[in-house]
Amino acid sequence: MRLGFLCLLIYCGVVKADFNCEVALQYGLVVTDQQIRVIDHSRTVYQINGDSQLIVGGNWIELSDPTQQQQLAELANGLHMVVPKMILLANEGVELAVETVEQVYSGLMGKDHKSQEKLQASLSRVQKSVREKFIHANNTYYMGPGRLENVDDFVDRELEEQIEQAMSTSVGGILSAIGGLVTSEQSTEQSTEQKIDELAQRLENMGVEIEQNVAPKAQSLKQKAEWFCKKFKALDDVEESLRASVHQLQPYDILATGEKH
Repeated sequence: MRLGFLCLLIYCGVVKADFNCEVALQYGLVVTDQQIRVIDHSRTVYQINGDSQLIVGGNWIELSDPTQQQQLAELANGLHMVVPKMILLANEGVELAVETVEQVYSGLMGKDHKSQEKLQASLSRVQKSVREKFIHANNTYYMGPGRLENVDDFVDRELEEQIEQAMSTSVGGILSAIGGLVTSEQSTEQSTEQKIDELAQRLENMGVEIEQNVAPKAQSLKQKAEWFCKKFKALDDVEESLRASVHQLQPYDILATGEKH
């Protein structure tokens, strides 16, 4: 159904700013107050205790070089700061996306409780999927491997699939909502024009509401995403320098940015 794409287009136009961040997380990360664990298929390949102790494959790696110690501390402190904030940003982003889609849908469909329930169920599945990829429980934060571009790709794919599924069950209501372009034999030219006028007014009102309520939040998210992108790229440089001098880390490249991505 095209309405699903319409919702996505409006969502993309408001929430997604003209911003591209080429960053990928190639391993899972578990971050607690005192520890960072790098995860590959549920297995810890290496960990950093505090900001000074490095353990790779269960073996403690003693770093005698002050430069290596400094780089390890910089990488650890950076991940301790960025990962929790990134998880909060991911969940904030999907909440805004869901809010926008709900607003668009209500603006077009009105109070169609049956189809609204189906959409709510679909959007709940989207939120659950994101929460499973970006987890926060007590003082533990987990990020699964994948691209970090404002979680756009992940959210878009999930939203498109779920919204299409929800809306495909209410074809009649959707056709009516888009202005009576497919009319019955009893429809008149005047009633069709009235429907189109009503839809135009709905869209206008909906646009004003989105501009007022969603656009400021979207701009804030964009600014945060740009900040995170710069931080991750700086941490990638630190990680590359550390991997170049500590041969035990060379098989494990956590962050990939730019051409590496």
